[in-house]
Amino acid sequence: MTPGFLRLATSEGVPRRSMVTALVVGSILTAINQGDVILAGSTPSFYKIALNYFVPFCVATYGAVSMRRTMLKRGGGAAEGC
Repeated sequence: MTPGFLRLATSEGVPRRSMVTALVVGSILTAINQGDVILAGSTPSFYKIALNYFVPFCVATYGAVSMRRTMLKRGGGAAEGC
């Protein structure tokens, strides 16, 4: 039986890699979507900025969990150390 989503999402390495991905992608998206507002000295939309970081974190986590589930179903023990 494969472990649950939450267990795999919090397993070794997943949160850290997802956070790094979110920081890189979120910063790029913020620059693209809110850069003109920030450079103009106006107050940016903070919920949009938060989403620029939250969505890539969720996508990276989901991708990692999906890969680990696939590896575990195939009998690959290497999924735990990925």
